[in-house]
Amino acid sequence: MTDIKQLDSRIVYRNKWMTVREDRILRSSGNEGIFGVVDKPDFVVIVPVQDGYIHLVEQYRYPVAGRYWELPQGSWESDQQADHLQIAAGELREETGLSAGTMVYVGFQYLAYGYSSQGYHIYFATELAHSGNNLDSEEEDLITRKVPLRDFETMLSEGSIKDATTLAAYSLAKLKGLL
Repeated sequence: MTDIKQLDSRIVYRNKWMTVREDRILRSSGNEGIFGVVDKPDFVVIVPVQDGYIHLVEQYRYPVAGRYWELPQGSWESDQQADHLQIAAGELREETGLSAGTMVYVGFQYLAYGYSSQGYHIYFATELAHSGNNLDSEEEDLITRKVPLRDFETMLSEGSIKDATTLAAYSLAKLKGLL
């Protein structure tokens, strides 16, 4: 294991969603270096499946200037201490209008641990019923659609779904035998 000692840390940017910091470090070799780190609260991603269909959302993603399909996902910046199961149920309802009779915890993954501390909890949702969505103002253009699982897998393999979190969450649920 490499021992890295933090010599200094300074926040270079902060808003209600994230903090960006620069850490000056000392490696075990004696060489100094820096790490840029993005700290964001963990989030949830939900794999909602019923009767051979998966429910997706499409929305505009500003950093990559396009609309993309993905699994429902999100965090509650206003309540970072909330239980991730509660957040998953809330995000599923908010984005798709669905409530799940069963939510199975699939696992935890880091989003991009080369530069960010953020991770995500994955839930597999079944026994779905429509309960009405409640989009927040930042999701006002969000569209939801149910897609046959075989078509979804084609979207993944052909690259029309670009969201790595969607691919990782679905793959882990499938590897664990939930699909």
